[in-house]
Amino acid sequence: MSSILPNSNNGDAQGVGSGVAGPAPTFSPLYQQIKALIMQRLEAGEWKPGELIPSEVELGGRFKVSQGTVRKAIDELAAENLVVRRQGKGTFVATHHETQAQFRFLRLMADSDEPQRPENKIIEVKRVRASAEVARQLDVKSGDSVIFIRRVKYFNGTPIILEEIWLPGVIFKGLTAERLVEYKGPLYGLFESEFGTRMIRAEERIRAVGADPESAEILGVPPNTPLLSVERASFTYGDKPVEMRRGLYLTTNHHYQSELS
Repeated sequence: MSSILPNSNNGDAQGVGSGVAGPAPTFSPLYQQIKALIMQRLEAGEWKPGELIPSEVELGGRFKVSQGTVRKAIDELAAENLVVRRQGKGTFVATHHETQAQFRFLRLMADSDEPQRPENKIIEVKRVRASAEVARQLDVKSGDSVIFIRRVKYFNGTPIILEEIWLPGVIFKGLTAERLVEYKGPLYGLFESEFGTRMIRAEERIRAVGADPESAEILGVPPNTPLLSVERASFTYGDKPVEMRRGLYLTTNHHYQSELS
């Protein structure tokens, strides 16, 4: 992003439309600078998930740019699922509690049109010391406290996904097995509302594997049944990694779907 972007609320417009002199910036289109300013405000929590953000006209006045420039910035934020436009109501900060967002990071789809009823069964939740690999993925020190979650996701009563999840212990203090069992919404919704951590993007690596005996027993399939192994790193604002996840997906009656554009 451009080096002229300010970091304080009082300086939102400085260096964008005011022509204030300063060090020669790295070139960045104006709408990208406005996008970065809005991202700063989202990261700072000025507008909470689910809240209405100022209109394009108001933001244009705040940043001393045209409404069209703001619109282009918001177009990109909407395409990245960071904000949601609602006809006649305005633009809102996206939240994982919205129905359409709950499966944003879950790309496993049923082969049939039968409605899918998801349920989660928690196998274990415990605090452990980060291994070298987990520490690298979460950008913490080896041996730091992390929370480990093992759970099974069911669809219509059938076990389909076996997951292992690692979370930074400092961020997710107070997360317990009891809380996860009683919570019925999307896991990322819980992270967002109770721990102030919103997942905004993820990277995945996918490969085919055979079910080991323990995984086969949990998923109710014979050993060596073909599964999809999905390794995910999830990030919050500032490209900070806040989750490492490994999942084994049973694809007998499901498929992994990804939209490319």
